[in-house]
Amino acid sequence: MLQVSGLNVHHGDSHVLHDLTLSQDAGTALGLLGRNGMGKTTLIRTLMGYLRPSSGRVHWHGQDVTGWPPERMARLGLGYVPEGRGIFPNLSVRENLAMCARPGPDGRRDWTFDRVMLTFPRLAERLTHGGQQLSGGEQQMLAIGRALMTNPLLLVLDEATEGLAPLIVAEIWRVIGDIRQTGIATLIVDRNVRAVLNHTDHAMVLEKGQVVLQGESDALARDTDALTRLLGV
Repeated sequence: MLQVSGLNVHHGDSHVLHDLTLSQDAGTALGLLGRNGMGKTTLIRTLMGYLRPSSGRVHWHGQDVTGWPPERMARLGLGYVPEGRGIFPNLSVRENLAMCARPGPDGRRDWTFDRVMLTFPRLAERLTHGGQQLSGGEQQMLAIGRALMTNPLLLVLDEATEGLAPLIVAEIWRVIGDIRQTGIATLIVDRNVRAVLNHTDHAMVLEKGQVVLQGESDALARDTDALTRLLGV
């Protein structure tokens, strides 16, 4: 489904990603791990079209989409839950969801307003609340629900549990697990290494913009020496 080869990305004079290569099959879950500042969000923003690579290629279902803008990437079936949530504070919960409702690129409408309400009952109680009136956990639920309303083929989650209370974190991971079971592919960035490995098929670790460790998540979870050395866990 997704193939990245030889990707290099610069921020000004800073070389952030170095010849990065990855691939992800349809319907699978991929974890992206690494300490702060190692290039995870830069990689995601490049895949989503917010950053343009200096070199390298991004292919989606065999089509070269390198450098395509975010709106074109979204129409291809990439749903994005950004770090910081990015909801519209002046719109109600209902309006945030309604503005994103559309069939997927394959015509599917599996994720409807009613299904999002069933997935996030807390949002159903706050439909008329403005985005700025929600708690951090509710905003995160809204951000995920909004991305699901686009019926994506791949859901990209960047730090979906950051700064949330433990009970809300557990709820978010439950939902991520449920989404995985529906067949939507997921690309997950999160600081909770064990949770990421528990909710993905494969994972890779970035260090200074390079892939230094990758493999099946179950195998990486058992490699405690490598996780301690690279991630401090």
